[in-house]
Amino acid sequence: MEPLVLYRVIYGTSNPSSFQKSLLTVKPATLHHHRRHRVRFCDYPAIIPTAPAANSSVRGAYVRGLTDGDIFRLDIFEGVEYERRKVKIRVLEKEGDEVTGEGNVEGEEVEVETYVWIAGQAALEEGEWDFGEFRREKMGSWVDAREEYDDVDRAVAAQGKDPTGGRGANGSITEKLNKQ
Repeated sequence: MEPLVLYRVIYGTSNPSSFQKSLLTVKPATLHHHRRHRVRFCDYPAIIPTAPAANSSVRGAYVRGLTDGDIFRLDIFEGVEYERRKVKIRVLEKEGDEVTGEGNVEGEEVEVETYVWIAGQAALEEGEWDFGEFRREKMGSWVDAREEYDDVDRAVAAQGKDPTGGRGANGSITEKLNKQ
């Protein structure tokens, strides 16, 4: 997930404080034996498993430091089209070409959880989803648009407590940090 979108989902803002950013470690990673498809009429991708012989992979982010509250928000954001599953990724020690993977230097293998598409093949286009195109043409509306995150914000409010432990945009810790 693009870090600015991740921040918006878990902190309520795409521009969290330096303290909030310091709570997470985000590193580039490769998920082998999966492919990222375009979802029909949508800006976001679907990640689906492929046969090992397909030699396909998805470049993404390995995120450490997520809390249970962060996962709660991510689960709501991803919705019913995805299922959180355990997978093994390779952390990249050196990033190569984002599209071809040429020049990537893979490091340790790590078991993580990711969101895998479960809403069926019919909703997917054949082509690969283009992250560069998303960054250039679509990300502004995802980072800035409030309506994309209303379900997350409503679910957090309905809980009656802050699942970010005060780290969210309107959390007690964030408010104290902003006053300093």
